[in-house]
Amino acid sequence: MVKITKVYTRRGDKGMTDLVGGVRIEKTHPRLEAYGTVDELSAQMGMLIAMLNDDEEKALLLRIQNNLFNVCSHLATDQSQTPLYPSAVLPEGEIAVVEEAIDRINVLFPDFQGFVLPGGTTTAAQAHICRTVCRRAERRILTLAETATVGPEIVQYVNRLSDYLFVLAKKINFNAGQSEIIWQNTCK
Repeated sequence: MVKITKVYTRRGDKGMTDLVGGVRIEKTHPRLEAYGTVDELSAQMGMLIAMLNDDEEKALLLRIQNNLFNVCSHLATDQSQTPLYPSAVLPEGEIAVVEEAIDRINVLFPDFQGFVLPGGTTTAAQAHICRTVCRRAERRILTLAETATVGPEIVQYVNRLSDYLFVLAKKINFNAGQSEIIWQNTCK
């Protein structure tokens, strides 16, 4: 357990911040964009958890939030200068956990009926917000991976997570008796 004794340090007042291991970089660096977007995803997921009534999915989302902390630690480590700490490693089997959840949920629905527009219930809409932030996080991670070491499991995990959030939104609407909003091509 990390004890935080002081919230502010003033070390970031000039646009620089510390990575894991003490390396200093600009706050505009792609590394911060990557782990900052993952942190944003975790915050949006916190809102989703607060809105959900489904205890099984709440437990999984909390597990995912914990894993996202590992992902952030991984992304906040410049592996050319600092070795990964255990807290920066995604636990073994977590990608499979997300895939199993996708498969568990996906059997509830009929075959593909068209492209789904985000919406439905407020909670499903929040799941879609999480999904889109997750996709942005994936893009930021891939940008970072062009110039820095990022474990392939990190990219895989975030990619699967967006798929889970999509089917979770569908499940939330399904359980609420809310029909999916299917895209209508108005350019005919």
